[in-house]
Amino acid sequence: MAEAGCSNERLTNGELNEKEKDLDDGTEEKKEFVAPAVGMEFESYDDAYNYYNCYAKEVGFRVRVKNSWFKRNSREKYGAVLCCSSQGFKRIKDVNRLRKETRTGCPAMVRMRLADSKRWRVLEVMLEHNHSLGAKIYRPVKKVSTGNKRKSLSSSDAEGRTIKLYRALVIDSEGNGNSSLKARDVMNFSELPDQLNLKRGDAQAIYNYFCRMQLTNPNFFYLMDLNDEGHLRNVFWVDARSRASCGYFGDVIYIDSTYLSSKFEIPLVAFVGTNHHSQSVLLGCGLLAGETTESYIWLFKAWITCMSGCSPQTIITDRCRTLQIAIAEAFPRAHHCFGLSHIMKRVPEKLGGLRHYDAIKKAFMKAVYDTLKVIEFEVAWGFMVQRFGVGDHEWLQSLYEDRVRWAPVYLKDTVFAGMSAARPGEILNPFFERYVHKQTPLKEFLDKYELALQKKHKEETIADIESRSIGPALKTRCSFELQLSKLYSKEIFKKFQFEVEEMYSCFSTTQIHVDGPNIIFLVKERVLGESNRREIRDFEVLYNRSAGEVRCICSCFNFYGYLCRHALCVLNFNGVEEIPCKYILQRWKKDYKRLYIPDHSSNDVDSTDHMQWFSQLYRSALQVVEEGVISLEHYSVALEAFEESLNRVREVEEKQA
Repeated sequence: MAEAGCSNERLTNGELNEKEKDLDDGTEEKKEFVAPAVGMEFESYDDAYNYYNCYAKEVGFRVRVKNSWFKRNSREKYGAVLCCSSQGFKRIKDVNRLRKETRTGCPAMVRMRLADSKRWRVLEVMLEHNHSLGAKIYRPVKKVSTGNKRKSLSSSDAEGRTIKLYRALVIDSEGNGNSSLKARDVMNFSELPDQLNLKRGDAQAIYNYFCRMQLTNPNFFYLMDLNDEGHLRNVFWVDARSRASCGYFGDVIYIDSTYLSSKFEIPLVAFVGTNHHSQSVLLGCGLLAGETTESYIWLFKAWITCMSGCSPQTIITDRCRTLQIAIAEAFPRAHHCFGLSHIMKRVPEKLGGLRHYDAIKKAFMKAVYDTLKVIEFEVAWGFMVQRFGVGDHEWLQSLYEDRVRWAPVYLKDTVFAGMSAARPGEILNPFFERYVHKQTPLKEFLDKYELALQKKHKEETIADIESRSIGPALKTRCSFELQLSKLYSKEIFKKFQFEVEEMYSCFSTTQIHVDGPNIIFLVKERVLGESNRREIRDFEVLYNRSAGEVRCICSCFNFYGYLCRHALCVLNFNGVEEIPCKYILQRWKKDYKRLYIPDHSSNDVDSTDHMQWFSQLYRSALQVVEEGVISLEHYSVALEAFEESLNRVREVEEKQA
């Protein structure tokens, strides 16, 4: 069914050019109406009928009901075919010679059926007509009697809403609608007239791209939000590998709305994570009509639906009140933080016009990066405000009010998996940084999207091969370095190795306080201070031998996912030769994907959920694929295993026949 639905939308290059030429002849740029497609779902038959009727008016034809099917006992309607009014031919005896024949045997139609979800799903679509289409059709105004006015008004009001829709076009890899979103969950958008600012051909390009991906990319998912006029308002999509990546690396995500907030040509929002090589991975994309709470909530709930309820621990975004409200609604359990690098990037813009800017910036950075305790931050901030008289500066005031969401000193218990940007100079790079500029058109972006993903996947594959086949060179005799050199990927180990090397800049480890099993140590370190002068800084480290716990006040482990030099010094001081298991994160291991298959417990399989089966089988198969590209021998074994598995599955089918 997916093929049938998509093939109707395919155009040859000549047809596409001719179509675009015709569209360009118009002087006024108009918004496109999304055509019916296999997989569309509606809350009721009336909603489906209203939608197709609205589409017909926009295109220029009229609709009639060709067939309807009812259950015998309840007389409940469970199927219908809506067609063009020119469908079929009149019987000879019914022909009125005084009226011109209008039926041409037109094949345009939609066939729909009541699904198990109790929503009406489109199963078959024919968009082509065999006759010329008229201009947009609008119902003529009829004279009504006084007695019929009230009824007519309510009917008009219902038609004005047009699509009291399930409000989404959902198509999974098999062409079937699959979503647990409810209309009430996605909010009521009736008061929002917004729609995507698309150029001529953009809506068709999106639809054609999704149809192609649906047929060529297993487990591809997309969702389209329509406004009451049937125009595109918001779009979400995610490819198969990104869905699989979310199972591995969905614990911390960065929602990049830079393109939307900076008014790029494409209003893009990207969900980005970080993999076991500290590379950015795409976890989904969306196009939004505007920066509204409702649009963001729709996007986030679409993402949650597609990711089978995956709930990240930490979400990083730009500092935006609208995003803050939407995330609190959609991800109530996640820790929402503002990206520090975004804030630091705005410092010149927001403070550059102030007198003594350089001194203010220096004091600001000292408060942000050099404080280890909340009281130190408060004192440093107060000093900056008082000394430079910026207490009434609006941006600084609002920053201070939001400090618990962005200042590192307040976020020490938050897991960031290396995406904190808690050190000077660290930034969160946009996933499509080198592929999208401010004027990149949507059609060009869809091409670059695939190129970007291919490049990222290639980089990850190369990093996997290097991590498994090339052992890192050790730089010290420390047992911690040797231990993690066997476990971590090349890039993560290199970062940890630097901490091991820097243990030698820590020259003193002293016990200063004992509280039951908890012992507080003071570690002194020589660090580079102002004018590159060496300074001595004190770091407090809590150690509990019985619990195998070690926590440094710098909170390197939560920010970056590995122990810092100060914690390593305390372990070494206490004769510990191996890092406790709780401080060796699975997500950094070189064979992480081989060891961990998310949501793969056979005990939790729903006996009726075909999409759950598909997702789990796909993740398992993808794991074999990623292992199979390591070498020719790996490839041969993987291919043989696939062929054997396919034969065994077919044997089951033959037994049941």
